[in-house]
Amino acid sequence: MKRADSGSGPGGRAKTAGVARAKKAARPARAAAAGDGRARKPDAAAGAPGTKEAQAPGRDGSAWEIDPEDFRGRLMAWYKTQARDLPWRDSHDPYHIWVSEIMLQQTRVAAVIEHYNEFLRRFPTLLALSLAPEADVLAAWSGLGYYRRARMLHKAAQFIVLEREGRLPASSVELRTLPGIGEYTAAAIASIAFGEAVAVVDGNVERVILRLTGQPNEATAAARAFIRGQAQALMPKALAPASIAGAELVRDQRPKPRGAGGWDAAERIALAATADPTAPAGGEEARPHVVDNTAGEHNQAMMELGATVCLPRAPLCLRCPVHALCLTRGEHATQPRAPQRSLPVACLLELRKRGTGTEVLLEHRAAKAAVMPAMFELPPLPLEAVEGREPVLRVRHSITNTNYYVQVYAARRNEPQGPGGDTQPGGQSLRRAIAKGDRDLHWVPVTRLAGIPITGLTRKILQRLHVMENPRISLLER
Repeated sequence: MKRADSGSGPGGRAKTAGVARAKKAARPARAAAAGDGRARKPDAAAGAPGTKEAQAPGRDGSAWEIDPEDFRGRLMAWYKTQARDLPWRDSHDPYHIWVSEIMLQQTRVAAVIEHYNEFLRRFPTLLALSLAPEADVLAAWSGLGYYRRARMLHKAAQFIVLEREGRLPASSVELRTLPGIGEYTAAAIASIAFGEAVAVVDGNVERVILRLTGQPNEATAAARAFIRGQAQALMPKALAPASIAGAELVRDQRPKPRGAGGWDAAERIALAATADPTAPAGGEEARPHVVDNTAGEHNQAMMELGATVCLPRAPLCLRCPVHALCLTRGEHATQPRAPQRSLPVACLLELRKRGTGTEVLLEHRAAKAAVMPAMFELPPLPLEAVEGREPVLRVRHSITNTNYYVQVYAARRNEPQGPGGDTQPGGQSLRRAIAKGDRDLHWVPVTRLAGIPITGLTRKILQRLHVMENPRISLLER
C-alpha cells in the first residue's frame, strides 16, 4: 500500500510515451564531464564492472548511466535544508516509526499529523497497544479511514508481545510476516528504524524514478521490477550495526509459550505491571539506535522529493535538486485513471436531551460487515424518504474511487407528514424510514463520541454541525 500524498497512479496532462522517447532520443549522446553525474546513454566501454557509475537498463533495451554518489549528494544537500518538520522524524523508536508508516498508507500527511501524537498519547508503547481493546484502537484511529490498518496494527502488536518477546523484527523480510505490513511498509520501517539498505518504493519514489529515467508509467511486472532495481541501485550502503536487530521494545517480559492460549485476565494485569505504560518503548535505559542512518535518510529524502517537488501534476522542476540528471523534466506518460464514481446518500441526525446532557442516535455496523465493521455511524436513510425535504448539511466524502454526495437530515419536532399536512412529533417519520432489519441503534452521549469508533464521515458531519468538538478549531481558539 502506498502513501496518499504519493500520487499513486499519477494523472494529469501527461505526455505520451512517444513524446518522452522522442525527447530522450533527441538529446545528444555525449560523455559528461567527470563527476557531473549527468544521466546519459553509455558508449560500449561504459558501465564496466567496478566503475563508479551504476548502469540503469531501460525497458526498451537501451541503457542509461547515473553516478549514484553524485545523485545522493545533490538529494541529501536539498533534504537537509528543505525537509518538512514532521513529528515522527524526531523519534528513533521503531514503534513510533511503525505507527507513522501504517498511518501514512493512503492517507494525507496533514491528516496523519492530527492523529499521530494523540494515538501515541493513548498507546505510548507497543505493550500498551497490545493490551488495549480493539474498540479503543479504532476510536483513536477514527478520521484516518481504512480501518483495517488499525485492526492489523493491533493484531501485529499482540503477535509481537505473545510470540516475539515484545521485539519488533528488524529486517524487511521478517517484518513482512506481521499482519498489515507489505513490501513498501517493511522496507520503510527496516531502513528508517534499523538502517537496512533496502529501497522504499511508494508512489513518490516510483514517480521520481520514472521521470529520472525517462520511462512511462506502465502497470506491468517488468515495469515494477525496473523501478525497484533503479531505486535499489541509488541506495547507499548500510552503516548500521547488525546488533541493532536485537533492540528491545519491552523489558523484562517472559514470552508466552507457542501454542498456548491467549492471556487470561490475571496474566494481562501482571504483564501490564511489568512495564511503565508511559515509558519509551525501550524501557528506562537508553534505547540503541542507528546514529548515522544514511539508508533511512535517503529513503525519506526520495519520498520527500516526490511529495513536495516531483508532483503528479505540474512538477516543480526548477526547484528539483536532481533536475540536471532528469531525462523527463516535466510530467511523464501515465496510465489513464479510472473515473470517479458519484453516489448520492442521505443520513439522519437526531439529538435528544438526557438530563443536562445531549445524546445522538448512531447505528452500530455489524461486526461481519464488509466495510467498516463494528464502527458507529449516523443511520442511513433511503433517498425516497427525504424527497422534498431540505437537508441541514451537504457534504462530499471520498472513499477510494467513489465520491459520496451526502445530505444530512435532522429530525424536527412537529414536522408535516403526508398530503394532509398532519403533524407527528419527535421526527418519528424519518426514524421509521430507516431500513428495517438488523439495525443496531444506540443513543450515545456526545461527550463520549471521542472514545468510540465512529466512521470518518460521521465524525466530519458531527464536527461541522458542532455536535462534536473539532480538535483543530479548539487548538486555534486557545
